[in-house]
Amino acid sequence: MKKQKIPAKSEHTRDLSSPTAPPAHQESTLFPVVGIGASAGGLEALELFLSNVPPGCGLAFVIVQHLDPTHKGIMPELLQRTTKMEVFQVTDRMRVKPDCVYVIPPNKDMSILNGVLHLFDPTSPRGQRLPINFFLRSLADDRQAHSIGVILSGMGSDGTMGMRAIKERGGVTLVQEPASAKFDSMPRSAIIAGLADLVAPAEDLPVQIINFLRHTLFVTKTKPPLEEKDQSALEKVLILLRAKTGHDFSLYKKNTVYRRIERRMNVHQINRIASYVRYLQENPQEIELLFKELLIGVTSFFRDPEAWEQLRGVVIPALLARRPTGGLLRAWSVGCSTGEEAYSLAIAFKESQEQVQSTEDIKLQIFATDLDQDAITKARLGFYPAGIASDVSAKQLSRYFVKEENGYRVCKEIREMVTYATQNVIMDPPFTKLDILICRNLLIYLTPELQKKLIPLFHYSLTTGGVLFLGSAEAISTFTDLFEPLNIKARLFRRRESALQAEALAFSALLVPPLPGVPKELSMLKPAANLQTLADQLLLQHFSPPAVLVNDKGDILYISGRTGKYLEPAAGKANWNIFAMARDGLRFELGNAFQKALRQKEAVSVKGLKAGTNGGTQNVDITVRAIEEPEALRGMVMIVFNDVATPLEKKASGSSRSAASGNARVPELEQELQHFREALETTREEMQSSQEELKSTNEELQSTNEELQSTNEELTTSREEMQSLNEELQTVNAEQQAKMDEFSRVNNDMRNLLNSTEIVTVFLDNELRIRRFTPGADKLFKLLPGDVGRPLSDIVSDLLYPEMIEEAREVLRTLVFSEKQITTGDKRWFSVRIMPYRTMEDVIAGVVITFANITAAKKLEAELRAEIARLKDEG
Repeated sequence: MKKQKIPAKSEHTRDLSSPTAPPAHQESTLFPVVGIGASAGGLEALELFLSNVPPGCGLAFVIVQHLDPTHKGIMPELLQRTTKMEVFQVTDRMRVKPDCVYVIPPNKDMSILNGVLHLFDPTSPRGQRLPINFFLRSLADDRQAHSIGVILSGMGSDGTMGMRAIKERGGVTLVQEPASAKFDSMPRSAIIAGLADLVAPAEDLPVQIINFLRHTLFVTKTKPPLEEKDQSALEKVLILLRAKTGHDFSLYKKNTVYRRIERRMNVHQINRIASYVRYLQENPQEIELLFKELLIGVTSFFRDPEAWEQLRGVVIPALLARRPTGGLLRAWSVGCSTGEEAYSLAIAFKESQEQVQSTEDIKLQIFATDLDQDAITKARLGFYPAGIASDVSAKQLSRYFVKEENGYRVCKEIREMVTYATQNVIMDPPFTKLDILICRNLLIYLTPELQKKLIPLFHYSLTTGGVLFLGSAEAISTFTDLFEPLNIKARLFRRRESALQAEALAFSALLVPPLPGVPKELSMLKPAANLQTLADQLLLQHFSPPAVLVNDKGDILYISGRTGKYLEPAAGKANWNIFAMARDGLRFELGNAFQKALRQKEAVSVKGLKAGTNGGTQNVDITVRAIEEPEALRGMVMIVFNDVATPLEKKASGSSRSAASGNARVPELEQELQHFREALETTREEMQSSQEELKSTNEELQSTNEELQSTNEELTTSREEMQSLNEELQTVNAEQQAKMDEFSRVNNDMRNLLNSTEIVTVFLDNELRIRRFTPGADKLFKLLPGDVGRPLSDIVSDLLYPEMIEEAREVLRTLVFSEKQITTGDKRWFSVRIMPYRTMEDVIAGVVITFANITAAKKLEAELRAEIARLKDEG
């Protein structure tokens, strides 16, 4: 395959820049940055990867490895031999440049912000660090949809959570094929988690990255708005998904669905969605992969810890306190994915029980459902990688999990609290009579119309006082009449009683299919009434004053007795609010008394009101009382109507009647004036109160907005447990192996050099103990391999050189070499040279003694001397 160059500064490349990057840092976002994670066996994979990166590709590569914190890093030198790109060991605040390789230094964590690498001192103890996750998460936050993650050979599961972060933000993830990896744990962990877009041998991954980027840049540059035929193709994709999986994604947000489809198109380098429809028809397995793509689970144990702390410390204890001994709490985790949140709730419940006394007998039954059958299967197994240690405390791990090879398994006690099932919350019947309902990070993917249906459905599913727990980016929207906030920041809401829950009942009825074989009349059957029930009904109907129970907004929840003289339905759309239904003469005073009762938390009575009835008036006294007890009715308001008899008027003459009528009008006008004054005062107080509330709400909204912005910008570094020390040793071993290979070559060269000179050499330390000797030394000394470390003076020698040890000490003292010609007992001659042993740092570390055989030279010398002597005698 021909490898083509991607221009580093072309117009296309600019499209890769993060949309959130500030202009001041735009230069750093003109090129892609590839984050590479490797561990044990990673050196070989990195060499294969980098050696196949085409020159001038315009990419920057940042390598994160598990390194021994006490070992000096030599990885840059080793990698420089395999690539023409410059290789750097990262220093703090180093800016990333294209066509360069950056290697993390030992004993550091690393992140990236606006194209600048930052180093941190690790906070986790050695053996529990996750440097690959740490960097890949920061890369995902910095580059968003333009982030690229690569996982190569390594042990454990570090990198999996980082790849999840990249995939959540729409980046591309590549994994080395496990069969080609020296250690396949890290690649296999990412693949099993369903986070690998492309899987290939290490040497093929660079070309895959370049092809993906080239296609992505082409689509980004040429992609027009969806035309009608493309919209039709999108709908065909949804039809194929529904036919294959049985699930309808047409109610999901169109942009979300299209982005996920576009990712799959980029992986397969398909330019038009119509072509992708054809590809789906020809490759049914791609439909399953697209289905998985649409169901990316954004979850972890105790995600958003502060919110879980509120649930654990405040909400659950309150639920336990009002539950009788031996009772049962019911909870539903909607869209539970692989089960982390369901198990988190079970653990939080157990910890809350320890805070509230006498609640040991209360049980919690959790129903956890999701659309993805594979995710439910994983959740049932309850097995999670060792990396959950970054989200779960050590105490929780030891108490609620069982340590197994490569991970942790949820203990039996927690596992039995959760019942898992595959369910489509949009179409299937809901669970009911719930005390807690968790639905986090699901609503954000659904259309507003569907959200408006699900929120009332959740209200219907919860019992009075039940708690709804939403994700950090979700809210109850306009349904403040259904839920009241317990903690806005934590997204915790309590169920309110409301007349509007009929909408949820109607929606629920549409979802629940009729039971086959059950006659409709059975639903009309009522239990037989007893004497007490009949007596209570008689008293309520004939002897008790009419009354109405409303919420704090005035919505009618319950009516007792006949209230037709005081209330009548308003014209137009049905409205169950009491202020809209109150008859003339009551509405104004009722509103004032209602607001006063809510403020004072005590009964407020208004007497002498005249309600306009059909063709007449009715004198009536009303009593309004805010309810504090019982707990189930707290926050509601009871309004009681008492009829008052109309006073009889005495007959009088015409003139007296006229005067009396005039006199009677004065108190009536004064009373009305007083009422208006009170109403004005009440309105003024309400306006001031409303202004304060609006101001407080505005401040809260501003604070929430700042927190959300901060949350989007900060690193969500829920850490995963790093590899064991064995991984670091494997990495160091790979580096040392490369050095040892080099040393082995040097050693071979030196050995052959010494053997070719036939000079016997003995190396001694400062104590004149033997450190090493060359072959042939055993012909002068009675040496064995085990004699290394013994003093040379203890070894028997053939040399007639008793002062050799003393002269060696003298050389050590004076650093002046010594050279003498010494004979042996068998008439062999050697030139013995004693020199100081100098290290590369110019430190004296002993002596070197060489023995050059000069027997032949001595014999020739003797013969020459004899010949010279003979010639002298003859002459």
